[in-house]
Amino acid sequence: MADLQRARRAKSRLRAHLQDQAGVCGVGLVPHDGDWCVRVNVVREADREAVPREVAGVTVEVRVVGAVHPQR
Repeated sequence: MADLQRARRAKSRLRAHLQDQAGVCGVGLVPHDGDWCVRVNVVREADREAVPREVAGVTVEVRVVGAVHPQR
């Protein structure tokens, strides 16, 4: 269980950890069971392996979203 402040700290820590990781295309916060968790978007199923399931006691949720491109 993580309140918003704790989830924000975990997000910052995880973003720093994953900043050079290929296949990671987004890190954010989402509500989860009445609290907050960190969500990591990845390009491929295999990219999940680089993402921990928990950071500083905060749950990490991983979603495979495919390649992300800017809209024109």
